[in-house]
Amino acid sequence: MGVPAIGTVAGLSPRQKAAVIVRLVLAEGEDIDLARLPPALQTELAQEMALMGVIDRETRNAIVSEFCDRLESIGLSFPGDIDGTLDLLGGHLSADTTDRLRRMAALNGTGDPWDRIAAMTPALLAELARAEAVEIAAVMFSKLPVPRAAEVFGLLEQERARQIAYAMSLTGRIEPEALQRIGKALIQAADAVPQLPLEGKAGEKVGAILNFSPSSMRDSVLAGLDDDDATFAGEVRKTIFTWKHIPRRVDPRDIPRILREIDNAVLLKALAGAKDDTQETADFLLGGVSSRLAESIREEMEVLGKVPAQDTEDAMDQVVATIRHMEAAGNLFLIAPDPEEED
Repeated sequence: MGVPAIGTVAGLSPRQKAAVIVRLVLAEGEDIDLARLPPALQTELAQEMALMGVIDRETRNAIVSEFCDRLESIGLSFPGDIDGTLDLLGGHLSADTTDRLRRMAALNGTGDPWDRIAAMTPALLAELARAEAVEIAAVMFSKLPVPRAAEVFGLLEQERARQIAYAMSLTGRIEPEALQRIGKALIQAADAVPQLPLEGKAGEKVGAILNFSPSSMRDSVLAGLDDDDATFAGEVRKTIFTWKHIPRRVDPRDIPRILREIDNAVLLKALAGAKDDTQETADFLLGGVSSRLAESIREEMEVLGKVPAQDTEDAMDQVVATIRHMEAAGNLFLIAPDPEEED
């Protein structure tokens, strides 16, 4: 039946007043995130609401007024835990500092270790799933967000994935304390995993960087590399793709598709500003379209007039970037460079 109607604020405990406020918020159709409260407080609140009876209008209004007065008296509020504090600070701390604070909090029992585990790379999580007991791995996958869990699952060997999936079906209710201990153990295990070596060859990395560098910078770096290490410089040159390489690396049949992806104003600047050693590429591109279209482009180039050198270089870089992006997306295949080809 519940407790009888209550008609005075003085007759209510702080928990009962909190129950009234929560009931009022829910009655108004508003959303309230009670899951952020500690489990014990959630339980007490639910039990208190189950025992409440009827609150008269005057008492309800008095409780709301008291609640609002307390809210207005608050100057500032802080999250009260390290996870909330780090979320509040957002990008104001370095990634290393944030990670270190979360790790320390998790290991000290003052933070949620699963937040840090969910932020780990798929490769590291897959390594943990291989190294840990299958039951521990099953708990880890149960706690990971579904998209991340699916991504990591795809990195595992089929037999290991099958074992973990079966173990997940046997994993019953786990107490919060046990989850905290498992999370701490996984963090410690992750910290012990050796850092993976850098992927890719150094020449490929340097070449990729120089591909998007101004030509003056690119030429200067390559000249310096020739003096420092001619062999390494040769490896870098093989990975570079610039405006000058277009006639040797692009199939003429792909030119119409490429030009459709490039803004007309950018294309006109690149073609109109070409001269000397860059003219070959301009002629190559114009030769890959119909004579009528090529003539129309040339007329527009004449109207455009002389293009400043910097604008020309920027436009050529944009044309090259478009080709690289098409290749990366699988919409274009470049011709392999000649091993004997000089830059």
